[in-house]
Amino acid sequence: MLVITKKGSDLMLRHMKKRITFSAPLIIAGSFLCLISLGTILLKLPIATTTDISWVDALFVATSATTVTGLSVFDPGTTLTLFGEIVLLFLIQCGGIGLMTFAVAVLILLGKKIGLQHRIYLQESFSLESIGGIVKLTKLILLFVLSVETVAIILLTLHWIPTYGFGDAFYFSLFHVVSAFNNAGFSLFPDNLMGFTNDPIVNFLLSSLFIIGGLGFVVVVDIFQKKSFHSWSLHTKLMVVGTIGMNIFATIILFLLEYHNTETIGTMGFLEKIYTSYFNAVTPRTAGFNMIDYAQMEDASLLFTMFLMFIGGGSASTASGIKLTTFMVAILATFAFFRYQEEPILFGRTIRKETIIRSLAISTVSLMIVFLFTFALTISERLPLLPLMFEVFSAFGTVGLSMGVTSQLSDVGEVLICIVMFLGRIGPLTLFFILTKPKKVNYRFPYDQVFTG
Repeated sequence: MLVITKKGSDLMLRHMKKRITFSAPLIIAGSFLCLISLGTILLKLPIATTTDISWVDALFVATSATTVTGLSVFDPGTTLTLFGEIVLLFLIQCGGIGLMTFAVAVLILLGKKIGLQHRIYLQESFSLESIGGIVKLTKLILLFVLSVETVAIILLTLHWIPTYGFGDAFYFSLFHVVSAFNNAGFSLFPDNLMGFTNDPIVNFLLSSLFIIGGLGFVVVVDIFQKKSFHSWSLHTKLMVVGTIGMNIFATIILFLLEYHNTETIGTMGFLEKIYTSYFNAVTPRTAGFNMIDYAQMEDASLLFTMFLMFIGGGSASTASGIKLTTFMVAILATFAFFRYQEEPILFGRTIRKETIIRSLAISTVSLMIVFLFTFALTISERLPLLPLMFEVFSAFGTVGLSMGVTSQLSDVGEVLICIVMFLGRIGPLTLFFILTKPKKVNYRFPYDQVFTG
């Protein structure tokens, strides 16, 4: 008979503790779940709302804020108290820059040393290949976020003081700047930003914030550190060129599609049509603010908007979606295939096969998620297909745009959308690495023919 003494038991326990490790993707996903849980509890407190809300509604809004989506089953400006709005802001800011980044910021302020494990978590959060200089990068990112938000709050406050007075102007500016920079799309106004279609300052200031936030922190740091376009990394070049090109293209398409639609921009002046089209072109990338009623848009415009929401913003940014560089790599790989090139070449650099396969995997898994949850919602909800599909694309891209059906969702529908928002924020491949244990094999089976196309 085997007898284990107390000393032996303690040794075994210590040995097991050493062997129990958590992967970086699991820690990141877990941090979002913890933040969502905390937000749900805080929003359910009586001091957080003016009227009683259900646990499912609190979970939905907490998930939407943490994943910086912007979908809501109630009007935040009238349902939440000041305490509730501050909770919402906290969830948006932490969810936007990442809870791990926020935690490291606290350690830096306290003068604590950043350990190897924290550096690995930051590396995973920013999608970097190494941990070299990660703490310095984090400090630069935090300084950049604080600087941009402070300047934007001052400018917007000055603009709104004549209308709302200093106190309300400052608070409205604080809330909307944080929401915009983190690509959240929450607004304290009942009609979101539809009352500011003829206000170019609000239009361009807020849109600039979520474009900058959606570029990706690594891109912003690269641009500031290297002044020349030729010295930028290939990722930075792709993001800058792709963002400018996509925004111009989307503005033109939506301007043409909605030009005669009297329910959206049809009755506006020419210049107002242009900058409203511009705002509606950049907000699906994944800000969530709206200046028009999306339920009144042309079907072609809605489909095109879903396409923009699916692409999203940049890697290691406040945006989600499959990411712009993922889409661009897939397109470049397709052109390379038609030119009989093994690997795409751009700006004098070659894109690795591993990057191409990763991009295709992200796109495929993302499409499967969108299809499966749209299918599930058509079963659980008694609503038209197009609004439900639009809702799923918006949730997966953590955009926050809606055709007005969010408040009509059943409890099951709300939970399904919560799952989509969570998956969209952590990314499909993060989920894959959590659920599987990739292992390297040192053998290969024989090739065989598979007919495609």
